[in-house]
Amino acid sequence: MNVGIDKINFYVPPYYVDMTELAFARNVDPNKFLLGIGQEQMAVNPKTQDIVTFAANAAKRMLTPEDLATIDMIIVGTESSIDESKASAVVLHRLLGVQPFARSFEIKEACYGATAGLQLAKNHVSANPTSKVLVIATDIAKYGLQSGGEPTQGAGAVAMLISQNPRILKLENETVMLTQDIYDFWRPVGHKYPMVDGPLSNETYVQSFQKVWTRYQEKHQRHLTDFAALAFHIPYTKMGKKALLAILENETEGEQTRMLEQYEASITYSRRVGNLYTGSLYLGLISLLENSNSLQANQRIGLFSYGSGAVCELFSGLLVEGFETYLEKDAHLALLENRQPLSMADYETMFADDLDTSITASFDDLTPFSIQHIENTIRVYRE
Repeated sequence: MNVGIDKINFYVPPYYVDMTELAFARNVDPNKFLLGIGQEQMAVNPKTQDIVTFAANAAKRMLTPEDLATIDMIIVGTESSIDESKASAVVLHRLLGVQPFARSFEIKEACYGATAGLQLAKNHVSANPTSKVLVIATDIAKYGLQSGGEPTQGAGAVAMLISQNPRILKLENETVMLTQDIYDFWRPVGHKYPMVDGPLSNETYVQSFQKVWTRYQEKHQRHLTDFAALAFHIPYTKMGKKALLAILENETEGEQTRMLEQYEASITYSRRVGNLYTGSLYLGLISLLENSNSLQANQRIGLFSYGSGAVCELFSGLLVEGFETYLEKDAHLALLENRQPLSMADYETMFADDLDTSITASFDDLTPFSIQHIENTIRVYRE
């Protein structure tokens, strides 16, 4: 049975910061952000928009009444949960109008959570061929004003519908996972922002990819020439490139050029959005599919998922005949183009204006699914 990604869509909030302006405000050479980490813009959300509103907006547009009647599982991968008990997937189940007899839950392991959800969804549909599973990666990457991680922030969601006979990407069974207990990035309970060991995180990311790539080649007898492209988890766009370059050293010049051109296609959207945590790999996949000029049906795409702490996975999928018909490039470009740039003063004000759920409050944000008011600590969403 063929199981994989039948539909895929992303959503980001309608505000962003220009990285050149951020660099000037922080007394940094703009090339440190534009070239050093490879970022041009950074998505920013007001307090009335959270992981639920991102996820609902990402999923709603692509789901038909038939999908809503068939989905029997909703999985949210996130490290930005809004409740330590109730899963955001339960709220999404109602907001989206999914039929009642479904499982709904969250998965957490840093930026890897959505990939765990994707693999679980694949196994579920393989065992239940008439089922569909909605997998959503939704996060807010936030490190603090004037922090070292500030230029690698971002916000948004990617939604994927997993089914049999998918129209975009057929997921293969070839996969390699790796778990290592490493404190390169973590957020203890009660801490507002993550703790980050930047050098260790970069080193662990690259070494993790090299380990699973070597194991993947040994286990599945695959080589770089078997792949049309590799998509990476992208906390910032230069990160994945470092990992890719680490395995290109002994390849021909032509092979290096081919893979690097595809990598550039995969980071087109991330340059303008920033870090989506669990959604970063899948935003990269969308960008690759919508911006590469050479991908064809039946070609193999490799996907490297990484979650600090650390868990990673290298897996693959085959492009389906006519996959390009089911992409939403025009809508995605319009979403990015129609965002509002923020001045530094407005950005810092929006960043510091936290949502206080301990008081009753109402808001006038008319964005679909935005938070309408707070009552008894409960977020009530605009429907």
